[in-house]
Amino acid sequence: MDVSKTKSSFYRRLYVAWLIDSHTAASVPALVDATGMPRRTAQDTIAALADLDIVCEFEQQSGARNHAGHYRIRDWGAIDRQWIERNLTQIRQVLGYP
Repeated sequence: MDVSKTKSSFYRRLYVAWLIDSHTAASVPALVDATGMPRRTAQDTIAALADLDIVCEFEQQSGARNHAGHYRIRDWGAIDRQWIERNLTQIRQVLGYP
């Protein structure tokens, strides 16, 4: 399947937001484990969620050091989370993620 870089980038952002929101993978190491994407790609994808008006915030673990904590989706903006749920199989297939 030939997919444009724009579409795969969009799907990657949607999938990362869904993984964070569903508590499946709410940290960079967990995203790397869940998807196999490089650490830098995971970090860049989280940062790029704001381009889609998805509000994603890092919550520092109480009393922890060195950025221990997790991400949380505060607002999906114009994105329909239920659409992502309904299309997870296709999104994973396009991205080549398990």
